[in-house]
Amino acid sequence: MTDATTPLAPAELSKFSRALPFWLSLGLVPLAWIAALYGGWAIAIVPVVTWYLFTALDAALGLNTENADLSATEDDLFWYRAITTIWVPVQFALLISLLWYVPQAAHLIGWEKVGVFFGVGVITGTVGINYSHELMHQRNKMERWFADILLAMVLYSHFRSEHLLVHHRYVATPRDPVTARYNEGFHRFYPRVLRQCWQSAFDAEAAMLARKNKPWTDRSNPFWRYWALQAAFFVIAFSLGGWTGVGLFLVQAGVAIWQLELVNYIEHYGLTRKHLGDGKYEHVLPRHSWNAAQKASNWLLINLQRHSDHHYKPDRRFAVLQTYGPDEAPQLPHGYPVMTMLALVPPLWRRVMNPRVREWRKRYYPEISDWSAYNAAANPPPR
Repeated sequence: MTDATTPLAPAELSKFSRALPFWLSLGLVPLAWIAALYGGWAIAIVPVVTWYLFTALDAALGLNTENADLSATEDDLFWYRAITTIWVPVQFALLISLLWYVPQAAHLIGWEKVGVFFGVGVITGTVGINYSHELMHQRNKMERWFADILLAMVLYSHFRSEHLLVHHRYVATPRDPVTARYNEGFHRFYPRVLRQCWQSAFDAEAAMLARKNKPWTDRSNPFWRYWALQAAFFVIAFSLGGWTGVGLFLVQAGVAIWQLELVNYIEHYGLTRKHLGDGKYEHVLPRHSWNAAQKASNWLLINLQRHSDHHYKPDRRFAVLQTYGPDEAPQLPHGYPVMTMLALVPPLWRRVMNPRVREWRKRYYPEISDWSAYNAAANPPPR
């Protein structure tokens, strides 16, 4: 690497230019401040850009079906890794500065202050939690700590335990709370996962400690760290903005969690791994997650839409995740911005997605004719 005063070498400049589209998320930060400074209709700027501008860009730019070289080294991926690392202090500064500024801003009335932090929640959910997802999968302890910090900012620290210990193990089975069932609307899915995910994460960590003959109260339980970090952000919010600051902090956290679970809902809707008997399921394959190749939204979401490959090979960094064609993985008809909006209207969602789920079942599991009976037999109620 060159120092700060030396121009990038051509090879390094080429690496940077390839990674540059994934840095678009930084452009959302000044938009949040524009909303806070001007109020009024400006508070809509973050949701409009995140949801609608990227939808338009997807339509204009189309699909990206090219796959990165899997032999890329960590040095080759430096500029891709850098954005997820840099985002942590950037989001911290954004949240802290607005928690100081907005509660005392005389030109903002109550609904405008809430609107500003709704936009902040769109950022901390769409970008922050997504980047924490990338970081928590890495072996580097510092990156995993960064994931914990990002999740504490939205009061969803248990997501790390739930995602790594439960979701990846049981995805596309009834044992995974965040795999949306066929015909389950988002408005039923959402309260269910809020209730079940925390418990499943806590139980998974407690079970790991029990295998080491340790109680859940052992200090190695990461929930102690989760609670401490979350408490620290409550203290910071109160110190900067009083009870108004705490309320606005809760608004952004709630919006961020809602954004995350909207994405979770669409990623595996209706997909099921085959039950092999004795509580075992077939290995996770690309066909057990919905794939999307829309170019612009993959830039914003650092290839999260290549979800089929993420579950097939969870240790791959986002820059080398592979995309799949319809012969290997089921395809969403649109990128995540459109699909999450569709999910909010269950009748429309079912009209678009249920035929695709039925087609998926016929393609991969033609031997199963009665899925209701199959699911009942494969998943008997507990005794």
